[in-house]
Amino acid sequence: MASSSGNSNSSSSSQLQNSGSEEDLHQQNMMDQRKRKRKESNRESARRSRMRKQQRLDELVAQVAQLSKENNQILNSINFTTHHYLNIQAENSVLRAQMMELSQRLDYLNQILSYLNTMSASELVYETDQCFETSTCDHGFTNPFNLPYLNQPIMASPDMFQYY
Repeated sequence: MASSSGNSNSSSSSQLQNSGSEEDLHQQNMMDQRKRKRKESNRESARRSRMRKQQRLDELVAQVAQLSKENNQILNSINFTTHHYLNIQAENSVLRAQMMELSQRLDYLNQILSYLNTMSASELVYETDQCFETSTCDHGFTNPFNLPYLNQPIMASPDMFQYY
């Protein structure tokens, strides 16, 4: 009987070992399943992360293209405005030069009028008759060819003021 009880002890210990090893296998399977699930979850998370990263990269590329387009439009606008500004500046310089010439002419005409207004009518007739009779006059007011500034054209042009 002693041998049977020894057998029963060994069989029960083998059963305990079997049940322990089955339990270990079951735990091992559970851990393997968890690892596989975690790996699959990590792969899915990495795939989503790569997709988000690619989407963000695509958005940034589109933004770069849009900003480059806007930048070119702004540069074209600046170039057009600068060109227009230079043309207006040249035209303004021409107009200022013409204004100065016309101002000088006006001053000369005002001097003539002032001279004519200070003379009496008889002096004016006498001087005019004397100029026609002798063909020589002391002053150049009655002969327009003697006034060099009255018959000259205005010579200013945009090219003259291009580099100011």
